[in-house]
Amino acid sequence: MKAYEKLLLENKAWAAEQLFDDPDFFKRLASVQSPEFLWIGCSDSRVPSNVITGTLPGEIFVHRNIANLVVPDDVNLLSVLHYAVTYLKVKHVIVCGHYGCGGVKAAADNESYGILDKWLDNIKNVMRDNERELDAIRSSDGRLDRLAELSVEQQVRNIAETTIIRDAWQNGHRLELHGWIYGMKDGLLKQLVHVLPTVKEPEYTLL
Repeated sequence: MKAYEKLLLENKAWAAEQLFDDPDFFKRLASVQSPEFLWIGCSDSRVPSNVITGTLPGEIFVHRNIANLVVPDDVNLLSVLHYAVTYLKVKHVIVCGHYGCGGVKAAADNESYGILDKWLDNIKNVMRDNERELDAIRSSDGRLDRLAELSVEQQVRNIAETTIIRDAWQNGHRLELHGWIYGMKDGLLKQLVHVLPTVKEPEYTLL
């Protein structure tokens, strides 16, 4: 059996199991989606949002890219954010990074990664802005872990500065912003930053 054929077979087994447990499962999913969360995560195959949060299909609206970045001119991400906030009325936007991120490691290297270089510049900017703190960390793994955390915090700031979020807050949509990071070695999520809705300058609560 080829690898992709196994995926199709597993899908049939999964669908049958869902119907056995709940005959109306797919009927409800097909009728409407009303997720409470927007998840902006890394494309890394080891960090599936539904699996690590124990949620079901329909509970999390998801956008993923290399190193979970929020880039101001990324129309793809902004379209997802706009749809989630304006039409789905999500209550929470979560940026979730992870330790051991290949994108973060690549940004910290001095090598070229082709088309990725321009994308990784966004993490390099975080490195420059926090150079003193990062240089004080002796362990290379420790520096990369801290850079991953700092990047998540910066992406949350980037979201808070979008007109999508500012307009939502101004119009009384009290959605909250969160920065989390996932530990590959223990499977746990750690909260890094929490931003409550405000019509003034947002206050970032580092956790």
